[in-house]
Amino acid sequence: MRVALVTENFLPKLDGVTRTLAMLLEHLERHGDRVLVLGPETAPKRYAGARILRAPGVPLPFYPELRLLLPRPEFGRMLSRFRPDIVHVVDPMALGAAGIRWARRLRAPLLASYHTNLAEYCTHFHMGMLAGPVWAYRRMLHNQCDATLCPSPSTMLQLHRRGFSQLGVWGRGVDASLFHPARRSMAWRTRMTGGDTRPILLYVGRLSHEKNLEILARAFCSLRDLEAQLVIVGDGPARAQLERLLAGQPVTFTGYLRGEALATAYASADLFAFPSLTETFGQVVLEAMASGLPVVAFDAEGVCDLVSSERTGYLVRPGDADGFASALRTLMSTPEPRLRLGICARLHAEQRAWGQVMDELIQVYELLIARRMGRAA
Repeated sequence: MRVALVTENFLPKLDGVTRTLAMLLEHLERHGDRVLVLGPETAPKRYAGARILRAPGVPLPFYPELRLLLPRPEFGRMLSRFRPDIVHVVDPMALGAAGIRWARRLRAPLLASYHTNLAEYCTHFHMGMLAGPVWAYRRMLHNQCDATLCPSPSTMLQLHRRGFSQLGVWGRGVDASLFHPARRSMAWRTRMTGGDTRPILLYVGRLSHEKNLEILARAFCSLRDLEAQLVIVGDGPARAQLERLLAGQPVTFTGYLRGEALATAYASADLFAFPSLTETFGQVVLEAMASGLPVVAFDAEGVCDLVSSERTGYLVRPGDADGFASALRTLMSTPEPRLRLGICARLHAEQRAWGQVMDELIQVYELLIARRMGRAA
């Protein structure tokens, strides 16, 4: 196939979306498909054999880490010369809207995938007046496509309630050989704790304000009698605030980790905490589970499809800060239930292989192409 991928977000930015797209490009390369990517100007010129056309952008007012990409006029001509069998737009906003227009002009099958809950971000960043217009604009774009794929059933239900049509689920996978309990390292634990045997609570992800990290910081401060260690993997604009909230506490900020270093961090911790309320999936949650960690999280969109309360972790009523702290205390202080939940978490994660997830997406590509060819005939 000849696949055109239009995305407002790509490497080197690190988040669940960019990791998923990198995995997709690697899978398409192995599959023998040709890919043209339209993406941000910060992206590499090529990735996994795909050429990347790069567009300038301006920061979104309510989420400056994401940029509204400005389509270059020549992109439409280059896309036409590429002659895509299918156009896949990822979280369409400005560049994605142009991609939709170009695909319709070429009469190419058009697939959208929904990844980021931008309207909820508006509310979180005290710009709630923009939430309604953002929902309306995104619904208008997605409903022009032949199908929209969501990362989780709970997100699909949310979009259905808001008038999005032609919905399906394209889930996410995990590399269960990389993220594995066998990577547990006593040397890593010693570096984090200074040699103590205290339990380690782990967070992995963007240090962004929409991740609700203040809840995590305050919950950990309430556990000081347990003599636990908090390890925070990642970076972002909320780091300075977190450092202030956690001043004087036993906490280690590692910055971003990748590959085996990240896998070692997961496997060497004892419990994973994830306070976000704005996820559409929660890739780091699945990586933690594959590493044998039970998860404490809020019973919110995306994450609720991964964590089974009292089987692979604890789900807490959204917004219940005391309940979140209580769940952390329960599992930090009781090693045996923690181990049992971690084993179940690993078994659950083993069922989600990336290869199968990407093959399911290719099947959707092929179905949409066949439908378009049937209509043309």
